[in-house]
Amino acid sequence: MIGQFVITMREGFEATLLVAVLVAYLRRSNRIDEIRYAYLGSLIALLSGIIVAFFILTLFGGLKGTQKEIFESLASYLAVAVLTYMILWMAGEKIKEEIEYKARRKFQWGIAIVAFIFVVREVIETILFLTPFVSRDAFGTLLGGLTGLGFAILLSIAIFRVEFRISIRKFFYVTSIFLAFIASGILGYGTHELVEVAEGYGYESWLFEKAYNLGLTADNPLHHKGIVGGVFSVLFGYSASMEWIRVFLQFGYLSIMLALILKKYR
Repeated sequence: MIGQFVITMREGFEATLLVAVLVAYLRRSNRIDEIRYAYLGSLIALLSGIIVAFFILTLFGGLKGTQKEIFESLASYLAVAVLTYMILWMAGEKIKEEIEYKARRKFQWGIAIVAFIFVVREVIETILFLTPFVSRDAFGTLLGGLTGLGFAILLSIAIFRVEFRISIRKFFYVTSIFLAFIASGILGYGTHELVEVAEGYGYESWLFEKAYNLGLTADNPLHHKGIVGGVFSVLFGYSASMEWIRVFLQFGYLSIMLALILKKYR
């Protein structure tokens, strides 16, 4: 049950956190009528993710090995692209005019698409990750999954209750930094998966070697798959070990985005 809880908590926290950012942004931008499109996109993603995962598990026995790693890396890079656009958009000097312009153009379905991308990746991954546990402990998997999802939602709500009390300019500033850390972590995770694919095909490079390793086992709470480390993994891109290429890309991206954000809001 603990493993199922951690998996669902990490994946659910990332999805609900990103949707919470989107909803909070719409609320603070006085676009209340478009919030329902964010929820609609999330609902469609939830249903689509379940259908796609069921289709994969039924016909192909689930994504395994290289297929799973390629899917995770491509989905991660897509999520980073969406987050990067969102960060730069929120930091725009003419954001109010752009909001009004897109609102006039009926941009609501664009909101739904953004929410869909955020959620569908996490839904598919969660189902695929939990599948091996079902045959061994169906009840424990269900209980751990629901508990982890509930914890993820409560944690996301608790974080953003603070954000609603600050000015809209400060809100954009804080959430942009927040999203930069999340995006860098997702980029790092996707890069790690691509490294494993490359190594599986026999490619070798010093960039694939470990830059550091904290020596934590996967059952350690401080490991990036553990209860404590999993939260920091989603929030700040923390990992118990990293390859050199991941260090360069993850922290390079983070440095560039933080510099752009500071420049824009200064």
